[in-house]
Amino acid sequence: MRSPTDQILLDLKTRGPQDTLALAARLGVSRQAALQTLERLAADGLVAHASERRGVGRPRRLWSLTGRAQARFPDTHAQLTVEMLDAMRAEFGEAGVERLIARRERDQEAAYGRALAPAATFEARLARLAQLRTAEGYMARWSREDGGSYLLVENHCPICAAAAACQGFCRAELDLFRKALGPGVEVERTDHILAGARRCAYRITASAPPASAA
Repeated sequence: MRSPTDQILLDLKTRGPQDTLALAARLGVSRQAALQTLERLAADGLVAHASERRGVGRPRRLWSLTGRAQARFPDTHAQLTVEMLDAMRAEFGEAGVERLIARRERDQEAAYGRALAPAATFEARLARLAQLRTAEGYMARWSREDGGSYLLVENHCPICAAAAACQGFCRAELDLFRKALGPGVEVERTDHILAGARRCAYRITASAPPASAA
């Protein structure tokens, strides 16, 4: 069971900025108890707040993670990965790095294809994709949007340092999702961590209305 501190950090990571009452409700504690935990986290430099006014009355505090807190969510082998990419560029040039990314994409495509093959509907495939990405550390979830499109959200990037060093990883990710979800599917990135967003998000549309899971 997570401690209140860990739960607050995880909620802010996966849900974005929230006020004290919302966090207290998710923890199942009083507003005062949640506020005490938040103030301890703020003193440690892990959260910060901004004031937001809605109508009359006192403005509410919206809490969010600081850069220091983001470091608690691991970027898998970040330094080693960046050093390896730099070494590959020095030895084989940019073309060698692109070949590495293409090989990784082919391997992932084959693995995802095997994992998604048993899914009988589009939504089942999307749910399975989100499960795979979560298992890889992306904290993924999906939802159906108004108008029939879908949203795939990744609240964390465990290869962020590598992606920052080589944009090919992000480009390959879009291609991977399109191939995994099947023909007639469009995938558009709407939020990007490397562009300063809190998360990566993808709008997914199918050329024909997909069948919902029973």
